Amino acid sequence: MTLRPILIHPDPRLKAKADPVAEFDRDLAALADDMLETMYDAPGIGLAAPQLGILKRVLVMDCVKEENATPEPMVLINPTVIEASEDLSVYEEGCLSIPEQYAEVERPAVVKVEWTDLAGKQVQQEFDGLWATCVQHEIDHLNGKLFIDYLKPLKRQMITRKMQKLKRELARGAKNGRS
Repeated sequence: MTLRPILIHPDPRLKAKADPVAEFDRDLAALADDMLETMYDAPGIGLAAPQLGILKRVLVMDCVKEENATPEPMVLINPTVIEASEDLSVYEEGCLSIPEQYAEVERPAVVKVEWTDLAGKQVQQEFDGLWATCVQHEIDHLNGKLFIDYLKPLKRQMITRKMQKLKRELARGAKNGRS
């Protein structure tokens, strides 16, 4: 398993639509392992392949946050929301590609998602609460959409400017031999 660098917004790869996965091989399993390790290390509760610069429809998530609770890592390949509740919920969302920025986003409270697992088997599951928010957030990444796209233009621009400044600072640090 390898920790991989997470792209920081703005990056054109974060706005691109990811391609469906057709090959269920060792490389895909290795990618899923790397994604989980990277997500846990960040730390985060979800990560989509485009956040690593890989334009494939793969996401990982684990919304178990309680200390000493058993992790529930999930790998979803080619996921699709097939049903969404009319009831909405609001969560304060953040994103590993938009570090330390949070905003309330309204989404369906319950969603039914269909995906393929690493063995190539079709799976369906209903998600609610934080799991529903997370899976929708990560599927958005696969479609080139970020949580800030739900915000008013002024707030979105303010966050984007902060990320541009962060990227400049990180680049300067790397040039000066710091990381």
